Amino acid sequence: MKIDSHQHFWNYNPNEYGWISNDMEILRKDYLPDQLKTELSLTGFDGSVAVQARQSLAETQWLLNLAQQNNFIKGVIGWVDLCSPDVEEQLIHFSENPKLVGVRHVIHDEQDVNFMLTKSFLNGIASLKKFGLTYDILIFPQHLPNTIQLISQFPEQVFILDHIAKPSVKDKKISPWKEEIEKLARFGNVYCKLSGMVTEANVKNWKQEELIPYLNIVFDTLGTDRLLIGSDWPVCTLAGSYRQIMKVVLDYISNLPEQEKKKILGENAIKAYNLKL
Repeated sequence: MKIDSHQHFWNYNPNEYGWISNDMEILRKDYLPDQLKTELSLTGFDGSVAVQARQSLAETQWLLNLAQQNNFIKGVIGWVDLCSPDVEEQLIHFSENPKLVGVRHVIHDEQDVNFMLTKSFLNGIASLKKFGLTYDILIFPQHLPNTIQLISQFPEQVFILDHIAKPSVKDKKISPWKEEIEKLARFGNVYCKLSGMVTEANVKNWKQEELIPYLNIVFDTLGTDRLLIGSDWPVCTLAGSYRQIMKVVLDYISNLPEQEKKKILGENAIKAYNLKL
């Protein structure tokens, strides 16, 4: 089974999606399951993992409702208030739905670069294991040193790095991102999504070969057992069609043995998120 490990849904309104700026006109409309289902089938994918785009409990419930109504949505990465003293009550409530497989917080939008190392946030992360939930890490390269500190404290918690930590493809900047990724890869409980790379390039004028150095590094450091293909749809449409974006990774792995391809295209997502198919 082929799984797109990272996509979003929304009913667009400017108040709740303030990050969608005026030059992102293509994103300023609704993106819902029927649209993604068409893209998946045209590209030969069977299912997806829906990831939160708003930091609210209502978002988590909405995504879980969509997953119940659409069987191709195999898992949901929701949001809970990890800093709240009531985080366990929130997790108890949402974990009643087997489609909840993980949570995420938009770390890179926090003003405090040390947000993920605060006591309240760490307490929230500590609550996830008992519910069998993963944690998706959404950061910029500047957050990688703190991310390594965070992960080192939770050796049994599954972490999944989104968008290969958003290196500056546009500026062709490799270091210190490369060295930090190498350190991160030493932790066996970390997976990484091959997603979100094109929107770190020049979205209007990017080329596949620009992404090769970054792909080489994550493949060399994490290997095929811990990498997951993801589209970041519909955000990826800023740079091209769903098929064009997925083709970046599909082309890169085209010469790998079939069993290695299967891991990246679905098996690793099923394992990392413990998806109930």
